[in-house]
Amino acid sequence: MVKPLVIITGMTYFRIRSGSSNSSIYQFFQDLKEAIAGSERDFTRIPLRKAILLLSIPMVLEMIMESVFALADIFFVSRLGAEAVATVGITESLMTIIYAIGIGLSVGTTALVSRRIGEKRPGEAAVAAVQAIFTGLVVSLLFSVTGIFFARDLLGLMGASEATVEMGYMYPAIMLGGNGVIMLLFIINAVFRSSGDAAISMRILWFANILNIILDPLLIFGLGPFPELGVRGAAVATNTGRGIAVIYQLYLLGKGRYRVKVRANQVVIRIKEMVKLVKLSLGAIGQYIIATSSWIFLVWVVTSLGEDVVAGYTVAIRIIMFVLLPSWGMANAAATLVGQNLGANKPERAERSAWVVGIGNMVFLGLVSVIFIAIPGAFIGFFIDGVAEPVVFQSGVTCLRVVSFGFLIYAMGMVMINSINGAGDTATPVWINFIAFWLIEIPLAYLFTHVMELHINGVCYAILIGEAALTFIAIEVFRRGKWKLKKV
Repeated sequence: MVKPLVIITGMTYFRIRSGSSNSSIYQFFQDLKEAIAGSERDFTRIPLRKAILLLSIPMVLEMIMESVFALADIFFVSRLGAEAVATVGITESLMTIIYAIGIGLSVGTTALVSRRIGEKRPGEAAVAAVQAIFTGLVVSLLFSVTGIFFARDLLGLMGASEATVEMGYMYPAIMLGGNGVIMLLFIINAVFRSSGDAAISMRILWFANILNIILDPLLIFGLGPFPELGVRGAAVATNTGRGIAVIYQLYLLGKGRYRVKVRANQVVIRIKEMVKLVKLSLGAIGQYIIATSSWIFLVWVVTSLGEDVVAGYTVAIRIIMFVLLPSWGMANAAATLVGQNLGANKPERAERSAWVVGIGNMVFLGLVSVIFIAIPGAFIGFFIDGVAEPVVFQSGVTCLRVVSFGFLIYAMGMVMINSINGAGDTATPVWINFIAFWLIEIPLAYLFTHVMELHINGVCYAILIGEAALTFIAIEVFRRGKWKLKKV
């Protein structure tokens, strides 16, 4: 996966053609090396193509590792049977609320930190980072209490059978109970990423997820001296890997070697700064809650089709996320460039950054969609035995193939939305998400499955149409350019 992404990103830097000089190719790989190692350049002053390359490569690699983790996690859990996979799928739908808040706070943090860095005010960027961390800790405590005491009730509410609830309730209890490490991992990585230290975010996430992948089989199956914990072992592995990564993040923030340096006198609650962050984040949280709550509804619809269908749907979505997360890495690069260039009073450069990244993203996801549409069974079969579990297998194949038809369009949509957020206009994407998901996707999912009886195809058609609607609206909003006037 790395190689095509590198080539696509590189195409925004220089065109590969017959007669290209060896010096151009050499310079590309030198810049690639700098992107992975970490760059100290001012991204508002260097050539735009180089800025996109230096920022997007580590962000893409960061998201690739997140994708690898998601697939590895479901690979090990799938060995425990359909009930275990269904437990993970249902819990993930519940966790989307936490992800929504964590990502929302990250978006607010990105808008503030990138703008302050563009204005050459790193001290104010550090203040914003501290307030974001405090806010994340407070919010996570509320979800921890809910998860620890009401895990059984939450699984039952989502339609899980009694057997699934009794077998897997510890998984949501541990995941929800330890949500603070997920929240802080999102927020602090956003600080590094939006300041321009994207390579640091990449290395932190790689460390967390490699540790998680190592612990998964040890704790799930009880290898060597480790206890056999079953599906709850996956939750313990996740919280352990990410918890250690958060400790490392805090160490780096305090060490003061990077663009954002947190000093002791900045580790205090500053109400004015926190209010500013919360106001920015509320719009982002709102848009992600709207988007992710629609996924909860979709899981509820799929659950009504049977747990085998839920299992197939869960595997397909994990595979889809494998390719969408790297694309989000490119979209995050666009958000950082938009914020920093607006801070440097270069709105036209900010706009051009988004369009260039969006086109590169379309090339990548367009190529992936061709593969998924042509041979979806090859990917689903890696996780599910089509002979032993035919319903699970066929449900996954259907979902992967149908949703992949929308990749090309959605590639531009995610860049447009992230760019508007990066400008500090987090309110506009709220109504874009509301229209696309609640007024279009959700009603269509219910109509297609319960009225037209299209089964799992109906849910997938609804996803496809909803994502296309989001993209077309976002492009029109971005083109009008009001986001350039946003003050943060």
